[in-house]
Amino acid sequence: MKKITKVIVSLLSVSALAAATAACSPPSKESGSKSNAATAKSAADLGGMDALVKAAKKEGELNVIALPPTWANYGNVIAGFTAKYGIKINSAQPDAASQDEINAAKSLKGTSRAPDVFDLGQSVALANTAMYAPYKVATFDKVPADFKDSNGLWVNDYGGYMSIGYDSSKVPAVKTVNDLLGKDFKGKVALNGDPTQAGAAFSGVVMASAANGGSADDIAPGVNFFEKLKKAGNFLPVDPTPATIESGQTPVVIDWDYTNAAETAKLKTWRVVVPEGAAVGGYYYQAINKDAPHPASARLWQEFLYSDEGQNLYLAGGARPVRADEMDTAGTINAADLAKLPAASGTPLLLTTDQTALAADYLSKNWAKVIG
Repeated sequence: MKKITKVIVSLLSVSALAAATAACSPPSKESGSKSNAATAKSAADLGGMDALVKAAKKEGELNVIALPPTWANYGNVIAGFTAKYGIKINSAQPDAASQDEINAAKSLKGTSRAPDVFDLGQSVALANTAMYAPYKVATFDKVPADFKDSNGLWVNDYGGYMSIGYDSSKVPAVKTVNDLLGKDFKGKVALNGDPTQAGAAFSGVVMASAANGGSADDIAPGVNFFEKLKKAGNFLPVDPTPATIESGQTPVVIDWDYTNAAETAKLKTWRVVVPEGAAVGGYYYQAINKDAPHPASARLWQEFLYSDEGQNLYLAGGARPVRADEMDTAGTINAADLAKLPAASGTPLLLTTDQTALAADYLSKNWAKVIG
């Protein structure tokens, strides 16, 4: 079986971001206080994992945002964290986009309601690194170098391939991206979000570009595809959710394979395909808000996500955990869930940091002209 991490490492060289970080100071006598937790760059800075757990339990809460329960199994990830540590999780705007997370952190800065952590698409994540607190989890060294900032400013958490999910009782079988231009798809094709703000939608445009002669350096063909889709009357300007899929409102959805795959358990006619000639991979970025109102809980959340337990919970939701290959070798991965991952053929297209910035700039200037 082709392993996603090894494939991406061979193709993607993420440039190290300049992050000036001060040397770690030794823990003070007030170890576990908010001030110490807010500057801790590892659990060791607070006196170890037991001290971090104690400090997080004292805070008693964690604020997360833009984490739909069915997205990468976040419903069970949240439940698992609360069951393990007894910390209440306040989940705001579960269907929000990556940019909404950043906007919320800015507008709620200094309040107890601000998000403690971020889970972001690549373009938004790399544009807002000044808002993150560097932190290295216990398993930091087990995450491949190309999937993290060397100082722990951000770390990829899970990934997958872009896909097309469709209700086989309402539309013909889909094999390629351009199948969606057919008359049988009129008013039925939804993209998960606005590509200038949402990581899934951004990668959906990249997928359409790859299917139409584009490249990592040129996503114009992807924007042109959606212009054709709209002119054909096939583009459906509705942000898809499990409810819209199950009600039949969005019979075709362009989204990550793990999100689309989650619907197969509820809608028996739902199918998921990684289109021929357009395999596009990508990872999401996890980071701590440097102004987190619950800094200890934020750091404990990271420890949980990158533990074997947290990584296997992502996998149970059909997402490819960033530590998959290392865990497979160590025998700590859930082999049954690993075997269920949707198949993808061909070499996946992945954008580097510079290519992502270039694509984001092109979208900011051209997407509204096409879709309005």
